[in-house]
Amino acid sequence: MTMASKHPRSPLAPERFPELPAIAGVGIAVGASGMRYKGRDDLLLMTFPEGTTVGGATTTSSIPGVPVVWTRRILPGGRARALLVNAGNANVMTGAPGERFAERCAAAVAEATGCRTDEVCLSSTGVIGQVPDAGPVEKVMADLAKAAAAGPGGPEAWARAATAIATTDTFIKGAAAETEIDGTKVRIAGIAKGSGMIAPNMATMLAFLATDAALGPELIRDLMREANDLSFNSISVDGDMSTSDMSLMFATGSAGNTAIDDLSDHRLAAFRHALHGIAIDLAKQIAADGEGATKLLTVKVAGAPSDRDARLIALKIAESPLVKTAVAGGDANWGRIAMAVGKSGYDIPPEVLTIRIGDQVVAAGGGVLPDYDEAAASAHYAGRDVRVTVQVGDGPGAAEVWSCDLTRGYIDINADYRS
Repeated sequence: MTMASKHPRSPLAPERFPELPAIAGVGIAVGASGMRYKGRDDLLLMTFPEGTTVGGATTTSSIPGVPVVWTRRILPGGRARALLVNAGNANVMTGAPGERFAERCAAAVAEATGCRTDEVCLSSTGVIGQVPDAGPVEKVMADLAKAAAAGPGGPEAWARAATAIATTDTFIKGAAAETEIDGTKVRIAGIAKGSGMIAPNMATMLAFLATDAALGPELIRDLMREANDLSFNSISVDGDMSTSDMSLMFATGSAGNTAIDDLSDHRLAAFRHALHGIAIDLAKQIAADGEGATKLLTVKVAGAPSDRDARLIALKIAESPLVKTAVAGGDANWGRIAMAVGKSGYDIPPEVLTIRIGDQVVAAGGGVLPDYDEAAASAHYAGRDVRVTVQVGDGPGAAEVWSCDLTRGYIDINADYRS
């Protein structure tokens, strides 16, 4: 399976892609359109049975891609039968030709799979402003649909799917879990892509999850909103928001559990926990694959007025180029962390601020601690797993976000992204 990236595999990459299970009712097929990449798959088709529910989120960019606009029209209905993803061309700012591309692709999927066009979700990632050609997609659609109909895709199919949607990723990303709802075993599996143009709400990332659980349309929307806040809205590589962000979960109901419609239903507790774990796992993999990254940065904030406030403060730290370059250089300059807190817009007096690097408290009560061991802090910064913890008051709000260091590699990758 050929990756699109010309750059070395991230040193933070997991040893291997996990063994994702087949999800009953989910068909997976990949193919090559040749629109941008040569000699690799760049199309993903996923198919779902009648009655499948869908929920998720898309970018909050004011310049969304055509596929984002298309899928936004699908999501309120809460039902889907297919997902088509293409990599290499984002279909953004392409006007009427880009809209016709989306219409033709959806029509090709609908004809090949026997569903309606308003049951087809679309997603794209890649270069902005280049008009895509639907012809190559239409030519391979019948074969894709036939392959997807062959049966639920197992580990190899998921790996191929994750590879097909990748762009500058240096490794493919997946996560899965088996849990239960009211005594019935259910499975969840998901893949994601993302490496650069990563910022909250959401990131230049795509994430597609599937489960065999029976979940009502309103419930799946609530579940994904909650999971997104804990995961994909809590990562940042460079602070730039993509035009094409999307995270979706499809629930086939094939497990046969009693359908649940309410987020507060106690029978949903184990499933929610598993879903959160998968989404966070995928989000952290995206942060770990940040363009040019050599270190994963985890920032925790506590004592804020609310969890939302804590996340916003944490992201100010995680997105700061000065903090990120200090992490890259192994320079435990805690003053940069204080700076980032100060620009958050919240009234946080210095005397209530406590800053930890790793397990060491370095500043509290308005200044540096007398026994601060800078050598130990710098040693922590020199590692691959850098942790910063900040107490900003005595409020109930807490959050954890993930980022990475900012290295010369980021410049190298983005200076020739289109070449």
